[in-house]
Amino acid sequence: MTAPVEAPRYAIYYAPSPASALWRFGSAVIGYDAVDGSRPRMLVPDGFSAEDWLDMTREPRRYGFHATLKAPFSLAEGRSEDELLAMLRNVATGLAAATPSGLAVKTIGSFTALVPTGETSALDALAFSVVRAFEPFRAPLSEADRRRRLESPLTPRQIEQLDRWGYPYVGEDFRFHMTLTGPLHADVRASVRDELARLHAERVDEPPFAVDRLCVFKQERRDGSFRIIGDVELA
Repeated sequence: MTAPVEAPRYAIYYAPSPASALWRFGSAVIGYDAVDGSRPRMLVPDGFSAEDWLDMTREPRRYGFHATLKAPFSLAEGRSEDELLAMLRNVATGLAAATPSGLAVKTIGSFTALVPTGETSALDALAFSVVRAFEPFRAPLSEADRRRRLESPLTPRQIEQLDRWGYPYVGEDFRFHMTLTGPLHADVRASVRDELARLHAERVDEPPFAVDRLCVFKQERRDGSFRIIGDVELA
């Protein structure tokens, strides 16, 4: 049984500690802080107006600064938010943090994101463990959501994964990334990437990058923004 259209949605994401420079950087780039729902002063790359940058970051602003582990879902019938948060704590006790070499600003298709550098097999395994662990909490995709996903070109394997896990980009098709912009015109992709790389290098000077936290993000309504309602550190 699918969830009502206006039912809240939840997601299991990685998000950096709110005290970190990485969180402040990402939240300022997209113009939204998913911890308190505030709109921090935007970090606008040189060569772009504040108005243009607002438009270019509209899509990631809805979701907050994050990397997807378990994509947004409505709760399965009989499941509660409290149970979901309890499951978050339980799952975290059995998972170790993943530590890629670092992060780099890259262009992925038409958008810009932070992606891990170096070996990512441990990170990929962590992500799929999260996908599997929280599957009992996911209501089946609605027909409308499935049609929306199928509007993107998907491989047969990705369609199979969409129907099995509610999201096409899992397992072999998973690519850890922290989105910084929405789709960009081809003419500006390189300049956006280079400017964001410069700003990232200037503002984020921290210990080696680690995917060491799981967070539950919640969206009350489809036209609203996601907020963090629970987080836990990994071993």
